[in-house]
Amino acid sequence: MTAAIIVAAGRGTRMGPGVDKLFLEVAGAPVIAHTWRRFDAAGFDEVLLVVREGMEPAFKELAGTLSLQTPWRLVGGGDERQDSVWQGLSAVRRGTHCVAIHDGARPCTSLALIRRAVASAQVAGASVTAHPAVDTVKESDNGRSISRHLDRTKIWLVQTPQCFQVEIIRRALEEVRRRGLQVTDDTAACEYIGQPVELVASNEPNPKVTCPGDIPWIEYLLRRNPENGQRANGRDDRI
Repeated sequence: MTAAIIVAAGRGTRMGPGVDKLFLEVAGAPVIAHTWRRFDAAGFDEVLLVVREGMEPAFKELAGTLSLQTPWRLVGGGDERQDSVWQGLSAVRRGTHCVAIHDGARPCTSLALIRRAVASAQVAGASVTAHPAVDTVKESDNGRSISRHLDRTKIWLVQTPQCFQVEIIRRALEEVRRRGLQVTDDTAACEYIGQPVELVASNEPNPKVTCPGDIPWIEYLLRRNPENGQRANGRDDRI
C-alpha cells in the first residue's frame, strides 16, 4: 500500500501576519484544495493531511466541496516540520510500504511527477523531486559578499514530493530525533543513516507558495494546467 502525507501544519509567516497561505484563493479554489486534488487523483491508497490544532473544521469543510475519491484522514501536526512528518508517519496504516511526503503549499505538482517519484522510491528506497540549477550559483559566508563560486552542474534544487519506503524514513527520522537535530528537508535525514536518495527530475514548474509574489505565477500555472480530473475507476491506476 502507498500513502500520501500532505504537510499542512505550518503558519506561513513569510506571507505576512494573519494570512493562512493554504486557504488563499488561487485559480478559483484555496491553495490546499489544488494540492489535495492532485494527490487524490494520483492513485494512493490513503491521503493524510497533517494540520495544526484548531484547523480541523476548516479542512473537513473543504473536503466536503472536493468530491474526493481516496480515503483521507486528518492528523495533528507538531511544532516543527519534521515533527509533523513524524506524526504523519506514525498514523499511516499498517502494511503501508511507501509514502510520498509533500508540502501543502505546493499545488502545481503534476500527476506524472508524483507517480515517477513513488516508482523511484519503491525501487531505490528514497527519492526526491528536484530541478537542476540553471542560474550561476555563488556562496556567501556573511550574506553581503561572494565567498566562492559553485559548479552549478552539480547543484539540484529539491522540491516535494519526497518519497520513501516507510521503514527507511522512519529509521532516518528516529536518528535525527536521537541526535536532537532539526532538518527542514526529509531527505536530509537520510544522510544520517547513509541512505542514498535518487533524484527525480522535475521537468515542469513545481513552485511553492512562500511569499505574496508567488501567487500570480502559481495562478497562471494552475489555470494553464489544472490537472484536477478524477482518476479512473478500478485499482489498475494505484501506485
